[in-house]
Parts: sequence; structure tokens; C-alpha cells
Amino acid sequence: MLTVAGAAQGIKALHCPLIPAAACYACCYCHFDAVPFYPCQTIPGTPYFRAIVGRCANRIAKGRFSIAGQQYTLKANNGPNALHGGPDGFHRRVWQASPVEQTADGSAVALSYTSVDGEEGYPGTLQASVRYELLSHSAELRVTISATTDKPTPVNIVGHSYFNLAGHGSGNILGHIVKLAADHYTPVDDTNIPTGAILPVASTPFDFTTPHPVGERIAQLPNGYDHNLVLFGMGPQARFITRNQAVSSTPRLAATVTEPSSGLTLQVLTTAPGLQFYTGGYLGGGNTPDAKDGAHYPRFAGLCLETQNFPDAINQPTFPSVVLQPGGTYKHQIVYRLTAPPS
Repeated sequence: MLTVAGAAQGIKALHCPLIPAAACYACCYCHFDAVPFYPCQTIPGTPYFRAIVGRCANRIAKGRFSIAGQQYTLKANNGPNALHGGPDGFHRRVWQASPVEQTADGSAVALSYTSVDGEEGYPGTLQASVRYELLSHSAELRVTISATTDKPTPVNIVGHSYFNLAGHGSGNILGHIVKLAADHYTPVDDTNIPTGAILPVASTPFDFTTPHPVGERIAQLPNGYDHNLVLFGMGPQARFITRNQAVSSTPRLAATVTEPSSGLTLQVLTTAPGLQFYTGGYLGGGNTPDAKDGAHYPRFAGLCLETQNFPDAINQPTFPSVVLQPGGTYKHQIVYRLTAPPS
């Protein structure tokens, strides 16, 4: 069953009768308890809990880019860079929700938002929609993100949910076992902007081609994982393989996460070429008002598996293009699939 938070920009609750009650509770997102806190996510330290982020998610170097010789400047909100669409990006906007509908496979709801020309510095009026469908015959949530524009504009609309499969208030996710369908990554500079290189993950802490605990090598990284992985074996050829920001017409398995004590497993499938693996290194700052059930979210309390185009792709010629043209349609599909061991 889907429960929608009025005209908010996300789902308030998911209830799946096919997962045991204890496991269903355990897989809750880290999140605020009250809807009014979601449009307040520009409070320093608030972490984009279960937000839709855009117009162009992740970082844009120095908040600047050009299209067809025209220079555009965005508001910097992450050091010198623009992050997740800017301080008043999609995570701060109220989306319009359609009534929940019953489909042949389950329940669905659609959210829509019009981002006007010049909003946060981006060119063009963007018509964006997100459709969530929760299947009735399996513990699976399907997400389809779509957008059209009247001017060329960078688009990278991403789901920013945090997962802790032991329960949202249970501590950290360092013991979660992760496997990623990514044999390359995009290294970054000291402001987390990609250098433009696409390098193999072999012999680095980013190698999750076989399962590893999150915490096994995390000490090698100053603030844990917050890096883009190149999916599906594309490596440096990603810009030639990706078409209209999609690698395939149907979602492919990108990530598998298992919580060892419960055996609960999350699979994430996507059509996108990249995945930002973030382990919550910026959590724990004490600025998470009204967290669900009064929970305290410490550092590494949840992990994000943000399927996406690559960070700063608008400024990186070696990356797949992030520009949506008039007459084209942006489409990003994601599947979240949960399984629990037999009770």
C-alpha cells in the first residue's frame, strides 16, 4: 500500500504484506517524521532525506556551465560548487500528487512539478514527473522519472533515499554487505568534483564487484564513500554507450545490499549509467529535526544508492551528456526490490 504525504515531494509510507512485519519496519528509510520538515532541508546539515533532487543532481563545478556558447551561473551551496540543483532545488519544492491508483500490478501515484525558466539559474521551463508503483505480488517499488524542456538544459533527477536494513534508528550501516555492478569509478578532487578520468576500481576501496562490508575499507577514505561508480562494465566508453542518459530500455541490476543479522536484502536496478555510493559521512551533525520516532542518526547511519548520470557531466566532455534538448524526453527508471529469508 502507498501512502502519499498530500502534495509533498515524496512518499510518506510503504506497506508491503509480502515482507514480514519486523523486516518491513527494518527497511524504513532514515527520514523526518513530519511532512513540513521536508521543504526545510536547506537547514545546514540536513541530508536530503528521501528527496527528489534536481534539476541537475550531484555537483557542478563552481556552479558554472555553458550550452551552445551561453554561460550560466548557479548558486553555490557546497563550498565553491552547486549541489543537487542548488539551495532551492527540487528537494525544496512542493510537488503535486495525483490520487493513488490501482494498477494491474499494484498501486501507483504520480508527482509532477514545473521548474520555470531561470529557476536556480537553469535555462528552460522543465516539466518533471515521478511515478511510483508498489507491486502487490512482490516487495518491489518501481520509480519512473520523466522530464521535457523548451530549451536545452542539464537534467539529472535522482532519488536520494537513505537505507539502513537493520532499522532506521539502529546505528550504522558499516556491517551491511554491498555488491555493485561497477568496475570503474570517477575520481574526484578535494572539492568532490570529478577530474574527468574514468579509472578501474581494481585494487582500490571502490571495488565492490564482489561483496564487501561497507566498513571493511572505509577508513581509507577521509569521509567514507561519496563517489560515482560507472555501471555495467562501460568504463571509459560510457559516453558512447549511453543514449538519452540511459544505458538500456529496462532497468538492470546495479547494486545488492544485505544486512547480515536479519538476512534482509535490497536490490537496486536502473537504466542510468552511474551510481553515487554515499555512506552518510556527513550525518551526525545534530541537525536532523523531528527524525522518525525521535531517532538520532549518527555518522554512517544510512547509505544511499543514487542512480544517476555522472557528477559535473555538463562540464566533462569524457562523460555521457546530461543535456536535454527540446523535443526530447528524459527518462530514468529505478527498481527497489526487497527480499527476506523465510520466517
